[in-house]
Amino acid sequence: MRRVFGGFSMRGGRQKGGLSSFQALTTAIAAQVGTGNIIGSCSAILVGGPGAIFWMWIIAFFGMSTIYAEAVLAQETRVVHADGTVSGGPVYYIKRAFQNKFGTFLAGFFAVAITLALGFIGCMVQSNSIGQTCGNAFGIPPWIIGAVVAVASAFVFLGGVQRVASVTEKLVPIMAVLYLLGGLVLLLLRLPYLPETFGMIFKYAFFPNAILGGGLGYALKTAISQGVKRGLFSNEAGMGSTPHAHAMAKVKTPHEQGVVAMIGVFIDTFLVLTMTALVVISTLYAGNGPLAGGAAEGIDQSNMAQLAFSSVFGEGLGSIFVAVCLLFFAFSTILSWNFFGKLNVAYLFGKRATAVYSVLGVVFIFLGSCLSNDLVWSLSDLFNQLMVLPNALALLALSSLVVKAARRRTTKTPASHH
Repeated sequence: MRRVFGGFSMRGGRQKGGLSSFQALTTAIAAQVGTGNIIGSCSAILVGGPGAIFWMWIIAFFGMSTIYAEAVLAQETRVVHADGTVSGGPVYYIKRAFQNKFGTFLAGFFAVAITLALGFIGCMVQSNSIGQTCGNAFGIPPWIIGAVVAVASAFVFLGGVQRVASVTEKLVPIMAVLYLLGGLVLLLLRLPYLPETFGMIFKYAFFPNAILGGGLGYALKTAISQGVKRGLFSNEAGMGSTPHAHAMAKVKTPHEQGVVAMIGVFIDTFLVLTMTALVVISTLYAGNGPLAGGAAEGIDQSNMAQLAFSSVFGEGLGSIFVAVCLLFFAFSTILSWNFFGKLNVAYLFGKRATAVYSVLGVVFIFLGSCLSNDLVWSLSDLFNQLMVLPNALALLALSSLVVKAARRRTTKTPASHH
């Protein structure tokens, strides 16, 4: 915590190539704290029962070590160009791990997968969630909201990495604090139900068939897989997305940025996602709520959080609060994900191709708001898995490098190679 907030200022100042450690963290958290923290966690609870949240905690706990490794390797293998700009990310450490044709293939495969998974499909998930929640709250057709988000995104995309960093470093802290405060107020009002809420998370983590129905084996598999899938979608540990931001950070040793990256997972899962879960379970499940017996008609992943907040804050205010928070969460994720995709497009096809990519990205953002919720999430799950594979192979292959960096944390870094 001291490492992250020690030299904290809201005016990050322009960095000559690269980002401050705090900007790198906010760019990473902007990517992590998105619709997965609200819609994703609701989806996990709805399909896997309240116990899915327990498995999300477990995956995030181990995910903190995965993301430490990712950030350390991103720092170790980054390339500093003559003009001071920095390139880094999984493609560089994948090639370091496998220095042959297989490595070149894996790096290319990863670059294509992340461009599709985050740059296109992932941004559709975000704009889809913005469209649905703002539609619920304000009664505006989702496609109109999608068009507005697409235009706003295009404006930031054209400004490059500095504009992304300066937008996210201001948006992320404010929106996260706002959401957590709103959640805290609600939990204080639902205080008598909190013991039951935690009881449900732990009970249904191991005996989910009591709420999901069916046999224990099948129910447990559903609870765990929902927790793991949605947990990873939310905190992105092991997916290979956040290392792009951490590679850009100016730090003395790779270990420093690794520790900063761990804070990202902590804030994402243990603070923001847990807040959504507690709010939803304490209002819709505990105290014989509408979902106490399992799924109910008219309640789905896209309106659960709004119903939960509305049940305490009143229909209009609760709905609007969630819609506004989700708008900022998802918008900042779109900015970071587009930026991560852009770095990989530049790696594959050169810098000239990034303009075409940005235009396509804007089109997908608009399309996402027009499609069905379930289809977009299913596509996203599929493409995320394609990203994880090459990234995880490289992390395993380079684990000794990570261990060295952790042990060497007190000494100066070697000069980066050009």
